[in-house]
Order: sequence, then structure tokens, then C-alpha cells
Amino acid sequence: MQKITIFLLLCLALANPSIAQTVSAYKNARLPIEVRVKDLLKRMTPEEKFWQLFMIPGDLGNDPSKYKNGIFGFQVNTVQQQHGAAAQLLNYQSGQTAQQTLQKINSIQKYFVEQTRLGIPIIAFDEALHGLIRDEATAFPQAIALAATWDTILMNKVAAAIANETKSRGIRHILSPVVNLATDVRWGRAEETYGEDPVLSAAMGVAFVKAFEQRGIITNPKHFAVNHGEGGRDSYPIHYNERLLEETYFVPFKAVIQKGGARSIMTAYNSLDGSPCSANDWLLNKKLRKDWGFKGFVLSDAGATGGANVLHFTAADYAEAGKQAIENGLDVIFQTAYEHHQLFEKHFLDKSMRPGAIDSAVARVLRAKFELGLFEKPYVDASMLEQWSIQQHRELAKEAAIRSMVLLKNDHQVLPFTTSIKKIAVLGTDAAEARLGGYSGPGIHKQSILAGIQERAGNNWQVVYAPGPGRQHQPWTIVPDSCLFTIQNGKRVAGLSADYFNDISLQGTPALSRVDASINFQWTLFSPDPAKINYDFFSARWTGKIQSPVTGNVNIGIDGNDGYRLFINNQLIIDNWQKQSYTTKLANFHFEKEKAYDIRVEYFEPAGNARFHLIWNAGVQDSSEYKIQQAVNAAAGADIAVVVAGIEEGEFRDRASLALPGLQEEMIQRVAASGKPVVVLLVGGSAVTMHNWLDKVNGVLDVWYPGEAGGDAVAAILFGDRSPSGKLPITFPVSEAQLPLVYNHKPTGRGDDYNNLTGMPLFPFGFGLSYTSFTYSDLRLAKHVIKTGETLSLSFKLKNTGNYKSDEVVQLYLHDELASVARPVKELKAFQRVSLDKGEEKEIRFNITPDMLTMLNINMKEVIEPGQFRIMIGSSSNDMRLREIFQVK
Repeated sequence: MQKITIFLLLCLALANPSIAQTVSAYKNARLPIEVRVKDLLKRMTPEEKFWQLFMIPGDLGNDPSKYKNGIFGFQVNTVQQQHGAAAQLLNYQSGQTAQQTLQKINSIQKYFVEQTRLGIPIIAFDEALHGLIRDEATAFPQAIALAATWDTILMNKVAAAIANETKSRGIRHILSPVVNLATDVRWGRAEETYGEDPVLSAAMGVAFVKAFEQRGIITNPKHFAVNHGEGGRDSYPIHYNERLLEETYFVPFKAVIQKGGARSIMTAYNSLDGSPCSANDWLLNKKLRKDWGFKGFVLSDAGATGGANVLHFTAADYAEAGKQAIENGLDVIFQTAYEHHQLFEKHFLDKSMRPGAIDSAVARVLRAKFELGLFEKPYVDASMLEQWSIQQHRELAKEAAIRSMVLLKNDHQVLPFTTSIKKIAVLGTDAAEARLGGYSGPGIHKQSILAGIQERAGNNWQVVYAPGPGRQHQPWTIVPDSCLFTIQNGKRVAGLSADYFNDISLQGTPALSRVDASINFQWTLFSPDPAKINYDFFSARWTGKIQSPVTGNVNIGIDGNDGYRLFINNQLIIDNWQKQSYTTKLANFHFEKEKAYDIRVEYFEPAGNARFHLIWNAGVQDSSEYKIQQAVNAAAGADIAVVVAGIEEGEFRDRASLALPGLQEEMIQRVAASGKPVVVLLVGGSAVTMHNWLDKVNGVLDVWYPGEAGGDAVAAILFGDRSPSGKLPITFPVSEAQLPLVYNHKPTGRGDDYNNLTGMPLFPFGFGLSYTSFTYSDLRLAKHVIKTGETLSLSFKLKNTGNYKSDEVVQLYLHDELASVARPVKELKAFQRVSLDKGEEKEIRFNITPDMLTMLNINMKEVIEPGQFRIMIGSSSNDMRLREIFQVK
């Protein structure tokens, strides 16, 4: 049918010569998109094709002509860009209003549409993980918090609000959502995900993606396919077999493509089975395009295409990395600066790259631009900014935050606050900071937890605040450049004289000599100077003078890789001339204020991945004891203490320890020792271990990163205006030693306990308490035996047996009792969020569909095997209330 339509339209065009002569086929909106793509593609030069496969943050700058060949698109900058090293970083703070951003995008679009040879419009793109990362954009709760709502309808509403704010500025492509599974909570980017479970992540991802794609904004689920590896470390290489990928990690990606309609995909930085994900033929061509039918375009993560050279060492240089990527299924190279095009364009222009690969990639990009209607309507009408309400979106953000909060402990109903409580001590820096989480914009009038509590308390409760010691406790600092100098040609020069050698023994003539302002280096991927110094086999010596800002005994030393010595006035202060690990070593030295002392630092690195810092505690005031005591005193004088404790995480900020950082645990323990009731609010996007303090406090509420209206939302839960109803989308371990720990593992064959610890989590996947209680009863199956391919209906009764109106998230799990290959001990297959007044009872229905029973057999074929299946329905993965068996014949 499509071929006939195309033929008839072509005949129409040929029958009307005036149309054919005045309008190029690609500009004729009446022609099918495929005809327009083909026509435009044949008109393009190699340079123009390359630039359609290149995207960067930026704008036209002072010389628009450098973009005469076009470009895929910009993450449009609306602040003055810095040149040099700073320009390598993505700019996520716009600094301008929504109206100004819209005008800027329209002005840029005008150049490409009217001034370039072919008039190919750009796609303006941005990040929108839980709100558009722009000024005057609503900051919703972090992605993991949205997942904790287990509410796909709410998720779709949130995404629709973000989509409206996005499109009204002219942004038509978002680099969101993250549908990677957070199967190891040490991963610093767990906060960006929808948790550990493929079904929950898929459902949330589809709800998010649909809202954007239906509004004409291309989504970009990422990072295909697994973005963390052993130890929960970001971008570590993956060696998973196809079964594990298909049964778990691929599930959300496949869903957002086939059910959500996602039209682009971002590859991961890491390698899969030895091939970089950005240049992996099996992943991008066979699996994504052939098996799943994906028709959109694939882009690399920022800088990941070059990563095939600098990270994986599978390409000789950046040009070769780009060639490998495009020929193996990548479409768009995402870089961080205009100048980077020089690294990649060689093989696009010298005809050494397979032409079909280039044309296919360009065609996919052009198809997207035609589908967005950018050739017909390249500009955005300012009236779109009036089609959504900031206040309505803020109310939606508050509701999402309320539904996301997970009550983990509530001994003796310490929450909600009772009328006997008159004075509340709020403790912790996170109470006042209003952190929004990773990939956040500034939010609109973001509200802190402290402010929310104070506003809700009004004149009925007294609220006192003490910040406590914060999340950081580092009793030393980097020796600043203001305290270091050297003499060169009789003149004082700031910094230390540095000599670098291409050996590990400081011998011979230095390969590089320079002045370093300070010793504060992290050469994890590169050398001190890639053109002159080995990255994995070198030594260095710094000499000069050091001055202290204080008189007295100072702890001075090195924080970094072993293999260093420190001399002051030719006296050996620290001798760690061995290569073993990473250490922090300090020694005591008496300084006189402003007196100059000779300093010499020596270092050698025989294996790469170097980190090296000259540190001391001169001028560092450690006020942690005072701040902890201040918090204890505030708690002692109050009726209840609310400790707001947070974690440190994020991109490239994986956590080896899941304990609360700094001295927060000590503060909790000492506040608890005051004898007053203590409630801990957890701020963060991942799991926390609690063995040092959990049994000492009365309540724990995980508020995640609750968004710009988070203060009001937290107060609504604490004061009992609403009952908590969120459920964990990740497993909380007792100890890091249990990791990775997920609920849906396969049978072990023996036990899963340790000699000194069980295999059970602290809080299981799906867990979350309420201010009320629920009973599950009367499970009924429409039949106990079904045929292969048949749907099974079931129902049960859910009753609110407590004293609060609340929501319950009912969860349905299945287990295949006997299969041809090992199956998970349980798998989430469906869930519902149900609202019940106190005393209310509802009949809940589920349908067990054939796809819920489908598995991969020994030959990796999708089948439904006859046999018995166990139904488990409950309040968490470890709290089953109803159980039944049915059979498939």
C-alpha cells in the first residue's frame, strides 16, 4: 500500500511541472517522508552528511559560517561560554528565562533554515531526567523517587508536564530517561534510574517516553545497554551472556522502543563482550534494529565515540573510532566542543568509510527531522509558553514527592507527629539545602525540608534547627597555590617548579619541566602531558618554597597513590617510596607564619591511574564536635528530633561504602542517646546501610530527592496530612558485602547465607510501611488450568484496616515451579496502586497474560512451557499475603 501511495504522489508531482520546478522534493510536505529523505540525501555533500551526524552543546557564536554545512543540533547555550578546558564540559545551567531560550533557539534555527545551502533545520536538545534542566523549569522528584511511587499514571502526568515545558522553548529532543537497571546500588547513578527490576523500570520508562513522543519530542533512553559493571562502578566492561541481557537489562529498552515509541537511543561508555557499545554491531544492528525493529537513530554518550580510542584501546585514533562506530551501527557522534569535529571527519570525507553506512545514518537523522515537522515549522510560537501553568506543575511535583516517600521504620507510631509534640528539633545540613539530585535544573523557588516543616508548624509547634557536621568530614585541605612559590630568574613565581621523567627513578634529563600552581592532580586516564610523558610509567619532582598562614604544629602530607616522598628543609618528613595502593599519610611539622621553607615532593607511577595531592590542615578549623554537640543540645530541649541525613553520589561518584558519609552516623547515635524520640529522614537516590544506628532510632523515612516542592511534601507526611505510600524500587542491603543483591535472582543450588551474615536484605525490593494497615484476602482464580496462550483472570480483596486513608501498592509475583532452564525465585509481573479510605475494601483484579509466562528456553527461543506456576501477591517481594498455584497445559 505504501509503495502505491508513493507512486501516485510522484505521478501527481510529475503531472504538475510547476510544482516540480519550484519546490525540491524534500521540501514538498505532500510527499512521503521516505521520498523526501531520499531526495535530500542525494543532494548532500560528504561534508554536509558528516555534520548531520555531529552534535554538541553550543550555539552559532561569533562566526556562524563555520556551520555552513549544517549540524545535527545543539544543546543551546544561553550563557557566555568559556574557552579552553572549561569548554569541554557540558553546560547545564542556562542562565536565561524560558522566553529568552525560545528566542535564542529560533534565532539559531533561522540561520540554518535560511542561510545554509540546503536549509536543513537543527534539533535543539537538552536533559530532562526529572525536569528540564533550564531556568524557570519545574524540578520534579528524582527519577528513583518517581519509580518509588509505583504509579505509571502519575509518571505519565509528570512527564507530560516536563514535555510541555520543553517543547514550549523549542527543544525537540531530550537525553532522557535512564532505563538502565540499578542492580548494584554502589553505582553512583542509581538515582537516575527506575530501580533494579525490569518490569517496574519498563513500565515507568514507557509512561515517561509516551508523554514526550506523543507531544512531538524525541526521547533518548540510555545508556544502551548496561552502564555499570563489577563493583557497581560506572562504565566498567560488561561480559554478560545473551540470556541475562534478554531477561533483565534489555527489557526496559525493548519496552520503551516497542511500547513507548522512543525514536533515539544513547549508547553506554562501556564495552560489551569486548566491543565498545558505541561500535557494537551485535548490539546496535542485530539486536536493536533487526530483532527489535528500531527505526530511530542511535547516538553516543558525550565523548563515548572517542572512548573507543582513549578508554577501550580498540581503535588507533579518534578518526578510526568514528569509522568503527558508524560502520557498526552508531548514527550520531555526541561531543562536547565544536573543535572536536576535526578528530572524526577524516574517514567521512576520504571515502574510506563504507558509503552505505554513512547514508543510512544520515537518513535516520533526516527522517527524524521530517517527522518532527521541522522543515515546515522550524520556529516556535511564543504563545506555547502560556499553555502550561507553573503552579499546576508545582502541585504535581508536590504530589509526586508525597507518593514517593518510603517509610522504612515507625516504632511505636512515632510518626505522624502527635498533639503532645510541641517542639521539634530539625537537624542536618540536608534539611536546609534542598538538594534536587543529579541532572537537575535550579528549580522554581525550591523549598527546603526545614522551610516546609516550619511553614506547616506555624504557631502551633516550635521548630529549632541545628546543621550538625554535614556530609563531609575532611580534616585537611589541598595546599593552595597562595602558599607555594619558586624563584626563577631572580623573580618569585607562584607554584612549584616541576620536572617530569619518562622513568620511575627521577633519572636523566627531564622530559618536561614547568611550574605547577599546586600539587592537585588526578591523572586517571591521561599523563601530565600526553605529548611528552608516559601515562603509566613516569616520575616527578616538585621543588620550591612553602609558607604557612599560621604558626604552630601542622599536619602535612600526601593523599594519593603510593610511591612518594616529602621533604621540608631537606628533612625527610614522609617516606612512602613503594607502589602498593592509595593512601593518605600526614606528618607533624612546626611552621612559623609566613616563613618560607624549602619543599621537595617526589613521586613515581609505574602502572597508571594516578592521583596525587599535597595536603595539610593549616588553617583548617574542625568544628564537627561543636556542631554535633549543638545538634544534641537542640534535640535534648525538644520533644522529638528529626535528623535529615544525606548521601554523596552521582555520575562518576560510585560508592564503595553505603554508610552515611561524614560524621552523620555519630550525630544520629549521640542524638538518640539524649533519650528523645528520633526520626531519620534519608536524602539521596540509593541504598544506605544502617547497622550502626537503625536500632537506636524510632523512625526512618526515605524522602529521596523530593524536588522543588519537597519541603511541603515532607511536612505533609510528618504531620499526618498524608500517609506514606511509596515502595522501594531497589534492595537495601545489610552490608556492602552482600552486593550485588537483588530480589529476582535465580536459585543458588545451595544456601545463600554467609558465615557471619545472612543473604537477606535490610529492606527488600517493594518494601514500604504505611500509617495504616491492609489485609489481603479471598484470592480467586477464574480457573486453575489454562491452555498455552490463554489469559488467566484473578481477583482478591484488599481492605484498609487501620485509621488513615492511604494507598497500598499491591504486587503480583510469579515463579515457574519446574522449567527446562533455571528461572528466578520470583519475578514481579504486575502491580497496582490502590487508594482506600479507612475501613474501605475493594476487589482487585489482575490478568496473567501469555507474555508474563513467556521464557527463553535452552535454545534462546521464546516459549511458554507447560507446568505449574506459583502466584504470589503481597506488599513487597518479601511480604507475600496470598499464594496460589495454577497450571498451563
